[in-house]
Amino acid sequence: MFLRFSGIFLTNGHTWKQQRRFGMTIIRSLALGKNNLEHQIQTEAQVLTAPPIFTGKPFDPHTSIVHAIANIICAVVFGHCFSSEDESFSKLIKKWDLTFFAFCLTPQLYDAFPWLMHHLPGPHQEVFAYNNFMHRLVMKEVQAHERQNTGDPQDLIDFYLAQITKVSICLSCSPFLENMVQTVVDLLLGGTETTSTTLLWALLYMVQYPEIQEKVQREIEAVLEPSHVISYEDRKKLPYTNAVIHEALRYSNVTSVGVPRQCLRSTTLLGFHIKKGTLVLPNLHSVVYDTEHWATPWKFNPDHFLDLDGNFVNKEAFLPFSAGNTLTLNSPVCCFPAR
Repeated sequence: MFLRFSGIFLTNGHTWKQQRRFGMTIIRSLALGKNNLEHQIQTEAQVLTAPPIFTGKPFDPHTSIVHAIANIICAVVFGHCFSSEDESFSKLIKKWDLTFFAFCLTPQLYDAFPWLMHHLPGPHQEVFAYNNFMHRLVMKEVQAHERQNTGDPQDLIDFYLAQITKVSICLSCSPFLENMVQTVVDLLLGGTETTSTTLLWALLYMVQYPEIQEKVQREIEAVLEPSHVISYEDRKKLPYTNAVIHEALRYSNVTSVGVPRQCLRSTTLLGFHIKKGTLVLPNLHSVVYDTEHWATPWKFNPDHFLDLDGNFVNKEAFLPFSAGNTLTLNSPVCCFPAR
């Protein structure tokens, strides 16, 4: 099956609420652990930024960045990283681009001809195979976690299994197993692709705007010690660098349309009547390039996130990660009813 209505990304109603509650509980628990997300990011960042071996030839940073991001997520969900030579890990990240490209084209055809799509040749067949591989890989990790259960959860699968045990759910005879596997797949696919693409755009902007790159470097060198490992808290001391990161997220706009939402009750938005049950898509592109909210929306400009004194300021219209759980009448997001 190409689209599995489990996990978090493609579910709604009770299943979505249940998985979201589980997910938020687990993420909060992971944030307090010794192998928390920030620690994993710092570890991979140090590997990624280690002095390179210069050959005098151009190189593509894509592979290195995807490896680093994927390993961060693997460490959080699986509790361990993979070496770049690991066959499963290489296969895991090798065809992400193809998967996302085909994902944009295949669902409409699959919805219309689900039985036919499994027999027709084309790139979607590779997506089917890749999807099955992803689920087998995660299922293998789940089974290994069950066998090695120490009672001291260290990663997302550990916490998920602990939560299932806590509420006395039979793992093998409930949809929780499929939901857990699909949630891990959602995190691997969604987190790796969007983060690595954003970082690649940020690198390109630094090359395109060397004066901005130089200001970032000067600020970091002036505020932090050379041996200091940058942490999330450092953003408060680095307003210009923080503004550049936010502007890279805004300007690259890697998720121009958010995930579908369902209208829970009939309402009117910007003069349009939307019936209960209508699917809506948050048009993030219209927000991050809105001339009412950004002085120069079509220009890479870190000043969008700085006040006159050079202090960092956030913006209500900064929505690079979709529009949350609900859409309100005050939201600057434009919604388009699904046909």
